[in-house]
Amino acid sequence: MAGVHSHGHTHGHAHSSARTARGRLAFAFGITLVIVLVQAVGSVITGSLALLTDTVHALADASGLAVALIAATMMLRPPSSARTWGFARIEVIAALGQAVLLLVVGLYTAVEGLSRLAAPPEVPSRELLIFGVVGLAANIVSILILSGSGSANLNLRAATLEVVNDALGSLGVIVAAVVIATTGFQRADALAGLFIAALIVPRAFRILHETLRILMEYTPRGVDLDEVREHILALDHVVDLHDLHASAIGSDLPVISAHVVIADGCFESGHAPQILADVQSCLRSHFPIAFEHSTIQLETEEIRRQEAWAALHE
Repeated sequence: MAGVHSHGHTHGHAHSSARTARGRLAFAFGITLVIVLVQAVGSVITGSLALLTDTVHALADASGLAVALIAATMMLRPPSSARTWGFARIEVIAALGQAVLLLVVGLYTAVEGLSRLAAPPEVPSRELLIFGVVGLAANIVSILILSGSGSANLNLRAATLEVVNDALGSLGVIVAAVVIATTGFQRADALAGLFIAALIVPRAFRILHETLRILMEYTPRGVDLDEVREHILALDHVVDLHDLHASAIGSDLPVISAHVVIADGCFESGHAPQILADVQSCLRSHFPIAFEHSTIQLETEEIRRQEAWAALHE
């Protein structure tokens, strides 16, 4: 027998998590979409830079929640021969677009905010306060809904952080409205807009960095492949290890593969399946992330020599 392949699956837990998350995400998405519409109207009525920036911020959050909702739904669909990973990469591609949008908004707000500091327009404080309070109240409801599950998956926790970030933006709008109403300091609106931009830009760079890590198929965070190699090579009857790769299909879908060379006699004695089980147990017990899919090929030393020879003569 030339080799043994194993694919470890933990879809049952993922499906349960997706079902739990989907209803909460749908409700939070609906609320955030209402926030976007209300604040868009408010930014037109008041002419507030802070409210306009927070509106686009909420729009980015709504798109993030929509992607999270799609991901939670798609996780329930079985893979097909045409799409073996389903739509796991949708969230990554959408997050990349979201990061670009946030960077553009942050740059625009910085330029416009500095311009308004020099010549601040008059902003109606009462209307600004009303729209700010409505946005903050809706964000608080979304936070309570999303954080209500103690067993929230990564998708749900990321969505919660997005809404919390947007709530801080709404709080900035409220502070600007109160300052303008009590002191007449119109530059408070521009300062609040710059504050929201300061929240947006670092987050945008983090999203951009994480999406590029996945698209470039970097090793997932928390996994040291040198340590993985050492653990597997320390197992009984393992002679060598090569073609070791770890990457992520999506933010919550890490995968690993390796060719494990074992003594020839292990195939003849029927011990190979036990070695395969030992490798999988090693991956589960020694590393902080759960690999949704593992592909481990067992091969003889002779096969390894043939592969090395073929690689040299390509």
